[in-house]
Amino acid sequence: MEEDLAGVCTAPPQARTRFIADVTISSAMTADYVDRTSLRPPLRALTRGQLLLIAERAIERLPPADVREVLQDFFGPDVLTAAREPERSLLEQVDLFTTASLRGNYYESFQVNSRNCTERSRGTDAFVAEFDRLIGNCTRAAPSESHTVRCLAFERLFDLLRRLDEGSDDVLFFGDEGGSYEIGVDWRTVLPAYFRCLATTSTPEQSTVAALRVITDFVAHEREHYESEFHRCLGGTENTAL
Repeated sequence: MEEDLAGVCTAPPQARTRFIADVTISSAMTADYVDRTSLRPPLRALTRGQLLLIAERAIERLPPADVREVLQDFFGPDVLTAAREPERSLLEQVDLFTTASLRGNYYESFQVNSRNCTERSRGTDAFVAEFDRLIGNCTRAAPSESHTVRCLAFERLFDLLRRLDEGSDDVLFFGDEGGSYEIGVDWRTVLPAYFRCLATTSTPEQSTVAALRVITDFVAHEREHYESEFHRCLGGTENTAL
């Protein structure tokens, strides 16, 4: 366990995200039980950004009464019982996030030195948490959600990642070299969901072009795996656009 803890903060973002998932749900995969005593030490070793991811996922999944009980010591009634905002569609949420990101709402710099060059600002942590929430909603969308809408939402989030990889410094601040890999996307979960959307909304030719683009841009090091996954999704789904 000590070796695992030592590597948590230095591991790549995607590996850290997987570590969080492995620690929190591995017991539940075999039984409806989580060993809280074993969970506490690795949980306390996580970074601010990782804890924010966990908090975001918790408030998305917990019933409202449980959310209030957990957060009532930190937020007043004006926050917890604020007037309900109109429910926005998935695509509207993604568009609002994209607009805010391109406007620089998440850009927050800090004085960089040799000790903190790998740290992230609060703005970057907030961006990662919101991106994780939205890409998760795209991946887990209800069957009734339009596949066309989900494809658009996926692709607008992918375009935001491409903006980071272009080297533009107007979206996020990184103390060292940064890019989409810093966001920690779980591609093995995200891309199969995206491929299934493609398979039901586009011609095979259009789907192939879109799939190869995202594979090349983000997971070229595992091209063979994802090309195989794409062809599996394409062959097993009726294409409604044909």
